[in-house]
Amino acid sequence: MTKALGLLVALFALWLALSGYFKPFLLTVGVLSCLFTLYLARRMNLLDDEAVPLQLRLTLPLYWSWLGGEIFKSALAVSKVILSRDMAISQQFIAVESPLKTDMGHVIFANSITLTPGTVTVEAAPGKFLVHALTDEAAGPEGFAEMARRVAVVETR
Repeated sequence: MTKALGLLVALFALWLALSGYFKPFLLTVGVLSCLFTLYLARRMNLLDDEAVPLQLRLTLPLYWSWLGGEIFKSALAVSKVILSRDMAISQQFIAVESPLKTDMGHVIFANSITLTPGTVTVEAAPGKFLVHALTDEAAGPEGFAEMARRVAVVETR
Protein backbone atom coordinates (compact mmCIF):
# COMPACT_ATOMS: atom_id res chain seq x y z
CA MET A 1 0.00 0.00 0.00
CA THR A 2 2.90 2.35 0.75
CA LYS A 3 4.34 1.87 -2.73
CA ALA A 4 0.93 2.51 -4.31
CA LEU A 5 0.49 5.71 -2.34
CA GLY A 6 4.06 6.81 -3.14
CA LEU A 7 3.51 6.18 -6.84
CA LEU A 8 0.19 8.04 -6.78
CA VAL A 9 1.77 11.08 -5.13
CA ALA A 10 4.72 11.01 -7.56
CA LEU A 11 2.45 10.69 -10.59
CA PHE A 12 0.19 13.52 -9.49
CA ALA A 13 3.17 15.77 -8.65
CA LEU A 14 4.60 15.09 -12.11
CA TRP A 15 1.23 15.71 -13.75
CA LEU A 16 0.81 18.96 -11.85
CA ALA A 17 4.34 20.14 -12.63
CA LEU A 18 3.97 19.39 -16.34
CA SER A 19 0.44 20.72 -16.79
CA GLY A 20 0.49 23.76 -14.53
CA TYR A 21 -3.31 23.85 -14.38
CA PHE A 22 -5.07 24.50 -11.07
CA LYS A 23 -8.70 24.59 -12.17
CA PRO A 24 -10.98 22.17 -10.26
CA PHE A 25 -12.12 20.21 -13.33
CA LEU A 26 -8.57 19.72 -14.62
CA LEU A 27 -7.29 18.78 -11.15
CA THR A 28 -10.04 16.17 -10.95
CA VAL A 29 -9.13 14.80 -14.37
CA GLY A 30 -5.48 14.70 -13.29
CA VAL A 31 -6.28 12.76 -10.13
CA LEU A 32 -8.49 10.35 -12.07
CA SER A 33 -5.80 9.73 -14.69
CA CYS A 34 -3.24 9.08 -11.94
CA LEU A 35 -5.64 6.69 -10.20
CA PHE A 36 -6.23 4.86 -13.49
CA THR A 37 -2.48 4.59 -14.06
CA LEU A 38 -2.05 3.25 -10.54
CA TYR A 39 -4.81 0.70 -11.18
CA LEU A 40 -3.06 -0.48 -14.37
CA ALA A 41 0.31 -0.68 -12.62
CA ARG A 42 -1.20 -2.73 -9.81
CA ARG A 43 -2.96 -5.10 -12.25
CA MET A 44 0.33 -5.62 -14.10
CA ASN A 45 2.19 -6.27 -10.80
CA LEU A 46 4.56 -3.37 -11.38
CA LEU A 47 4.60 -2.03 -7.84
CA ASP A 48 7.97 -3.36 -6.72
CA ASP A 49 11.24 -1.87 -5.41
CA GLU A 50 12.46 -1.16 -8.93
CA ALA A 51 9.37 0.70 -10.15
CA VAL A 52 8.76 2.58 -6.91
CA PRO A 53 12.16 2.99 -5.21
CA LEU A 54 10.97 4.17 -1.81
CA GLN A 55 14.02 2.52 -0.23
CA LEU A 56 16.19 5.39 -1.46
CA ARG A 57 16.82 8.06 1.09
CA LEU A 58 15.67 11.64 0.80
CA THR A 59 19.29 12.63 0.10
CA LEU A 60 18.79 11.67 -3.56
CA PRO A 61 18.11 15.29 -4.67
CA LEU A 62 21.36 16.34 -2.96
CA TYR A 63 23.18 13.60 -4.87
CA TRP A 64 21.58 14.76 -8.12
CA SER A 65 22.77 18.32 -7.52
CA TRP A 66 26.31 17.10 -6.77
CA LEU A 67 26.23 14.86 -9.86
CA GLY A 68 25.03 17.81 -11.98
CA GLY A 69 28.07 19.80 -10.85
CA GLU A 70 30.37 16.88 -11.67
CA ILE A 71 28.78 16.49 -15.10
CA PHE A 72 29.32 20.20 -15.77
CA LYS A 73 32.99 20.08 -14.64
CA SER A 74 33.63 16.96 -16.72
CA ALA A 75 31.94 18.50 -19.75
CA LEU A 76 34.26 21.48 -19.48
CA ALA A 77 37.31 19.21 -19.18
CA VAL A 78 36.28 17.11 -22.19
CA SER A 79 35.53 20.25 -24.21
CA LYS A 80 38.97 21.59 -23.36
CA VAL A 81 40.58 18.35 -24.57
CA ILE A 82 38.54 18.30 -27.77
CA LEU A 83 39.16 21.95 -28.62
CA SER A 84 42.90 21.91 -27.90
CA ARG A 85 45.34 21.58 -30.78
CA ASP A 86 47.20 18.55 -29.47
CA MET A 87 44.13 16.66 -28.10
CA ALA A 88 45.81 15.05 -25.10
CA ILE A 89 43.70 11.90 -25.15
CA SER A 90 44.90 8.86 -23.26
CA GLN A 91 42.08 6.36 -23.65
CA GLN A 92 42.09 3.45 -21.26
CA PHE A 93 39.95 0.80 -19.69
CA ILE A 94 39.99 0.63 -15.92
CA ALA A 95 38.39 -1.70 -13.41
CA VAL A 96 36.36 0.17 -10.81
CA GLU A 97 35.44 -1.64 -7.61
CA SER A 98 31.93 -1.09 -6.32
CA PRO A 99 31.51 -1.24 -2.53
CA LEU A 100 27.73 -0.86 -2.85
CA LYS A 101 25.43 -3.56 -1.49
CA THR A 102 22.15 -3.23 -3.38
CA ASP A 103 21.28 -3.62 -7.05
CA MET A 104 19.79 -0.11 -7.03
CA GLY A 105 23.09 1.27 -5.72
CA HIS A 106 25.02 -0.50 -8.48
CA VAL A 107 22.65 0.87 -11.13
CA ILE A 108 22.90 4.43 -9.79
CA PHE A 109 26.70 4.17 -9.63
CA ALA A 110 27.10 2.73 -13.16
CA ASN A 111 24.69 5.26 -14.67
CA SER A 112 26.40 8.13 -12.84
CA ILE A 113 29.74 7.06 -14.33
CA THR A 114 28.22 6.97 -17.80
CA LEU A 115 26.49 10.34 -17.37
CA THR A 116 29.80 11.99 -16.53
CA PRO A 117 31.46 13.09 -19.81
CA GLY A 118 34.73 11.33 -20.54
CA THR A 119 33.74 8.04 -18.88
CA VAL A 120 31.48 5.19 -19.95
CA THR A 121 30.58 2.05 -18.02
CA VAL A 122 31.22 -0.70 -20.55
CA GLU A 123 30.67 -3.84 -18.53
CA ALA A 124 29.19 -4.69 -15.16
CA ALA A 125 30.06 -7.67 -13.00
CA PRO A 126 29.20 -8.34 -9.37
CA GLY A 127 31.17 -5.83 -7.32
CA LYS A 128 33.04 -4.14 -10.17
CA PHE A 129 32.65 -2.28 -13.43
CA LEU A 130 34.79 -1.95 -16.52
CA VAL A 131 34.98 1.75 -17.39
CA HIS A 132 36.37 3.43 -20.50
CA ALA A 133 38.02 6.76 -19.68
CA LEU A 134 39.04 9.40 -22.20
CA THR A 135 41.89 10.98 -20.21
CA ASP A 136 44.14 10.20 -17.26
CA GLU A 137 42.23 12.74 -15.15
CA ALA A 138 38.93 10.99 -15.88
CA ALA A 139 40.47 7.63 -14.89
CA GLY A 140 41.51 8.83 -11.43
CA PRO A 141 40.35 6.40 -8.73
CA GLU A 142 39.59 9.19 -6.23
CA GLY A 143 36.70 10.47 -8.35
CA PHE A 144 35.10 7.03 -8.52
CA ALA A 145 35.62 6.50 -4.79
CA GLU A 146 33.90 9.81 -4.00
CA MET A 147 31.01 8.94 -6.31
CA ALA A 148 30.63 5.50 -4.71
CA ARG A 149 30.69 7.06 -1.24
CA ARG A 150 27.91 9.47 -2.18
CA VAL A 151 25.80 6.72 -3.76
CA ALA A 152 26.25 4.64 -0.58
CA VAL A 153 24.69 7.51 1.38
CA VAL A 154 21.65 7.45 -0.90
CA GLU A 155 21.02 3.70 -0.90
CA THR A 156 19.49 1.93 2.06
CA ARG A 157 21.18 -1.19 3.31
